[in-house]
Amino acid sequence: MIEHKGHILIVEDEAALREITAERLADHGYQVTQAGTGEIACELLADFAFDIVITDLRLPGMDGMAVIGKARELYSEIIAVVVTGYGTVQDAVAAIKRGASDFVTKPFQFDHLLHILTSTLEQRRLKSENAYLRSQLQEFYGFQEIIGQSPAMVKLFKVLETVSSTTSTILLTGETGTGKELVARAIHHNSPRSQNKFVPLNCGAIPETLLEDELFGHVKGAFTGAIADRPGRLEQAHTGTLFLDEIGTMSANLQSKLLRVLQEREFERVGDTQSIKVDVRFIAATNSDLAEMIKDGHFREDLYYRLNVIPIHLPPLRDRREDIPLLVQRFLNKLGHEQDPPRSDIRVSQEAMRQIMALEWPGNIRQLENTIERILVLTPGQSQIGITDLPLELQETIEATISSIVTLPESGIDLQNHLRNLEKDLISQALERTEGNPTKAAELLNIKRTTFIEKTKRLSLDS
Repeated sequence: MIEHKGHILIVEDEAALREITAERLADHGYQVTQAGTGEIACELLADFAFDIVITDLRLPGMDGMAVIGKARELYSEIIAVVVTGYGTVQDAVAAIKRGASDFVTKPFQFDHLLHILTSTLEQRRLKSENAYLRSQLQEFYGFQEIIGQSPAMVKLFKVLETVSSTTSTILLTGETGTGKELVARAIHHNSPRSQNKFVPLNCGAIPETLLEDELFGHVKGAFTGAIADRPGRLEQAHTGTLFLDEIGTMSANLQSKLLRVLQEREFERVGDTQSIKVDVRFIAATNSDLAEMIKDGHFREDLYYRLNVIPIHLPPLRDRREDIPLLVQRFLNKLGHEQDPPRSDIRVSQEAMRQIMALEWPGNIRQLENTIERILVLTPGQSQIGITDLPLELQETIEATISSIVTLPESGIDLQNHLRNLEKDLISQALERTEGNPTKAAELLNIKRTTFIEKTKRLSLDS
């Protein structure tokens, strides 16, 4: 049985050279993925933590230098090897300075390439002091605590930058653990109200009878135990921002009262008849489908439209997998420094990162952070996190997902043909379901449109 040595992405526009090199590397135990352009290579890099990228410098469109830049941007420990033609050694040296490990010139001896790969892999294994992805913890658009560079997050940052300067009401939607309160705080702290209070209120964590008091406050004698006037969250947030989390859990009675506040910007404390004027920016959040709740009679339609002035949806982690390495390193840095003694320069092996990126993460960012904290607690003194350090239930989830794809018949199968037919069938179904729209079909398959077009051409399908 051939020993598995690592995952390689080979980027070469000369199909014959690319395919023969890939075949020979596979014979020596490497898992090889091919890309004919720099653009396709970058899409593949965004979705998978390769150990090695081998790229030609001269490519149609995006060149090899840009591919190396993208690879090193995502994975600081990835090995980049440059393939260069006659007369471009100077460019190859520049690529080395940019982060490539080595280069070979065309035509090259395969054994020379093999030696480079073997030696650089060994060097990486021994070089444990390098912090993984340290240079990637960038601050985007001034929203320092929000990490991400996927297309979905770049789009989100642009929206946040625009709406923060306004006073409009915002409705944040998204699954549990996607960071809605973090986004709400970022909006406030980048707004003209940043010098005033940000007041959060979790509507789902407080019983209805207490929620009204928390929101509006009360006057002395309003009920048993009300021995003095008490301002509610609305008054506390005056000239600032009030964040109402889990707004979908609010009772019909309180929905009606909140609607009046949004319309009139005034309210009464519990037990009082005197109205109080407030200047508050409202940000609400929910993981529920409010449109469905309206149909079921559980949420007021007029309140929904008052809250949904600017809707912002936060994508789940499974739809922004290229952000996972950034988030993992952020949590390693943050949680590592909180340990006693503090730990620095902790890294995750590429193999473990692949497993982490493959998971669905139903609890999203919150689940990922909790998992990293658990790993750190259970691996004291380690400088590298490997697959065996992942929680057992996550390893079992991965194995269950892989094993459920297909059952191997006794007579065996033609693997390449089977995978080709499976891919072709799924693409055909996606095209049929979207009436031939390649953009929507690509979204169904959770891949980039350019990747989808490339696959349809390779499989001889119409798009």
